[in-house]
Amino acid sequence: MDSDYVSKDDPQKLTNGVDGGDVEMELLNGDVELGDCRVSSTQPTGEHGRTGNTNISLTYGIDDIPPWYLSIILGLQHYLTMFGGTLSIPLLLSTHLCVGDNYLATSQILGTILFVAGISTFLQCTFGVRLPILQGGTFALLTPTIAILSLPDWKCPEGTNGTTAMRYNYSLPRGLDYQYRDDNLDDPNEIWKIRMREIQGAIMVASIFQVVFGFSGLIGILMRFIGPLSIAPTITLVGLALIEPAALHASKHWGVAFMTMALIIIFSQYLRNIDVPLPGWDRTRGCHFKRIKFFMLFPVILAISVSWLVCCILTATDVFPTDPKHPNYNARTDARIEVLYQAPWIWFPYPGQWGKPTVSFAGVFGMISGVLASMIESVGDYYACARLSGAPPPPIHAINRGIGTEGICCVLAGIWGSGNGTTSYSENIGAIGITKVASRRVLQFCSLILIIFAVFGKFGALFTTIPEPVVGGVLCVMFGMITAVGVSNLQFVDMNSARNLCIFGFATFVGLMLPIWLGKEENRGVIDTGNREVDQIITVLLSTSMFVGGFLGFVLDNTVPGTKEERGLINWQKQMTVGSRDIARNEDDVSVRTYDFPVGMSFIRKWKWTQYIPFCPTFKFSKRSD
Repeated sequence: MDSDYVSKDDPQKLTNGVDGGDVEMELLNGDVELGDCRVSSTQPTGEHGRTGNTNISLTYGIDDIPPWYLSIILGLQHYLTMFGGTLSIPLLLSTHLCVGDNYLATSQILGTILFVAGISTFLQCTFGVRLPILQGGTFALLTPTIAILSLPDWKCPEGTNGTTAMRYNYSLPRGLDYQYRDDNLDDPNEIWKIRMREIQGAIMVASIFQVVFGFSGLIGILMRFIGPLSIAPTITLVGLALIEPAALHASKHWGVAFMTMALIIIFSQYLRNIDVPLPGWDRTRGCHFKRIKFFMLFPVILAISVSWLVCCILTATDVFPTDPKHPNYNARTDARIEVLYQAPWIWFPYPGQWGKPTVSFAGVFGMISGVLASMIESVGDYYACARLSGAPPPPIHAINRGIGTEGICCVLAGIWGSGNGTTSYSENIGAIGITKVASRRVLQFCSLILIIFAVFGKFGALFTTIPEPVVGGVLCVMFGMITAVGVSNLQFVDMNSARNLCIFGFATFVGLMLPIWLGKEENRGVIDTGNREVDQIITVLLSTSMFVGGFLGFVLDNTVPGTKEERGLINWQKQMTVGSRDIARNEDDVSVRTYDFPVGMSFIRKWKWTQYIPFCPTFKFSKRSD
């Protein structure tokens, strides 16, 4: 990455031209000679950053185009940043889909998720909200997915290992036996494919609501009634609801799990400010070493790699038990090694690869709760990404278009059969703040990398061999972070208010309690309205913790008397619209054009009727006034 550097003994001010405003930033950098290479601790000069926020110094701004080789490297970095979180999704899904020990199926689901993420990232960066924001699998849809597959009809048959042929009626959900009696009895994967198709259908139909919410402009209206006390219990319960699967994986070997947790915390917290010199070369400086905060950038990947290596050594020395029935057997790195031999070198995911999706009212209504949570989370990510990218806050038309595009991407995820949807990745937004590279082109290269790696079957198979306790350790930290992100929304609220304490505490507690109670074996079928479809809908909704908590928080916050300041709405709106008054209103200004369509704007501006289209850049309500 090309950056100027200055000596610590000779600090100087760098003046950066950023669209009509100069930014002065004093840089204190040091040089150290190592042999023939110079080590320089540099800060971005912002010479390329042409965006609307003059308080952000960037090496490459949102509309800048780095060299292709640098774009590939930076895109690969985004891929590695998101991979740790994405990997856990198919591993969690496999348990509830009754995949069992069919690790080849797990690797194919992972490849499908990565493939769809690549397509979604390109669409979102190019045509959607047009911010450098990566799209990937979402934990918000995991909770309703688990709730749907916990229904009696979808309970995994006893002794199912994911490779058993469909020879027994108990392996098929009630009412669906006849569809597969003739054609699919010999398909050893049908036991999980039928469940995948149910999730596919639920995601596809529920995501249509997201498409409508976005492109119709309803998301902008909805956000007026959603405040911190609605969002806090919703996101908090996304993390808390996944305690059981995280503990299940970690319990395969608590020692390995705690080692993984400790490594993530050490790398991301204790070592986050340590600069690591890495070699580089460019024409102006030749061979040199550039210091970067390596541990802050890759704490999850580093922790997985170290724990994986330790498990490999302990496996080779037979410290871990060799008996597959032993509780700690899955800590071995060769416990699932056969998947590497089974997986093809090239495997191309395609629409409908698992069969024709099925749709049920219970599945759709349950999945809508996850879609709504994902939408709210993404809107917050848009503002955070814009702030770190030095761009003006996204106008209404960009938010509408971003949510609508995300809905389309979720429909594509359902069509391809990823078992999940897509959403904005907060960790990759944080990477922009660290690297000071906000180029949209980098994320477009990252989308290409995602697609290429997805079609290499051996690659996906390799990562499914990561020992379960290592994955469990990662999940414990990640779900803890998601929980904390939810609670952090309370910073805008007056928490000295008994009203707010009651709303948050009650919504969170009931949101956690009801699903646990309904999940007990003795309480299955306790909801009996006389209509089977209605019973399933109510059961799925009440079994989805974030729906229960978010719904209670929303209703109570909008009905219990309280001032806007007490409810946190004033501080919340300030956070969402920070810097909006500084947005230039000249259509030729780059800061305004950031959210324009990549092509055709000259024609769109000539047509006055486009100002009534909620997702069009000329939408009249998208321009804020002082």
